[in-house]
Amino acid sequence: MATSPEHSPKHTIPYRQIRALYDEETITVYQAYSSSIALAAVEHQKLNASPDFKLGRMTWIKPSWCWMMYRSGYSFKDTKQSHILALKLTHSSFLKLLNEAVICHGQTLTSEDRKKDVRVQWDPERSPTLEVLSYRSIQIGISGAMARWWVEEGIVGIEDVTEKARGLWEFVEGEKRDGKGGKLGIEEGVERGLMPREREYVVSEEVRGILMMGED
Repeated sequence: MATSPEHSPKHTIPYRQIRALYDEETITVYQAYSSSIALAAVEHQKLNASPDFKLGRMTWIKPSWCWMMYRSGYSFKDTKQSHILALKLTHSSFLKLLNEAVICHGQTLTSEDRKKDVRVQWDPERSPTLEVLSYRSIQIGISGAMARWWVEEGIVGIEDVTEKARGLWEFVEGEKRDGKGGKLGIEEGVERGLMPREREYVVSEEVRGILMMGED
């Protein structure tokens, strides 16, 4: 599995780097769903437990907590994203997705690339207050046969973390009301228990090449 030194305060985060919450066995990614999908998924520990869950379009998973906050508006953006789920994958399942990925950033994909069921984007990382940071965060899009495999076999644990997201929002809004500017940093957010501690997730040179991690 991946190994990961902790970031020191003076560490400069590379432009493209995978950061995630993980342990010896699993890595956590996030996605937001409607209440009907999320509640059934947690109860049955199956993402497709609700008939409202559809595999018809690409779903994007995110290892970054802050990017999930940005994408879902801390779970307040709309009813289709009212519950944030933490989805646990084994390391082998996560790496399977990365090995099958193709980068899509607006460039023209080859006919071979278009056949792939996994797409990757590197989008600007966000702070706990949703400010744009100088480095990127990975988003992984899954569709087709790979999406069916991911839903039925790849996910080994599901937790509803919506209240944690709303707790972060409440803190940020409280800071703004108190005139403190809402400048909560990542390390402070972790120390206050408002977000998980994400560490660098080290991958092989082959995967780094697939994900174009050495490019600006």
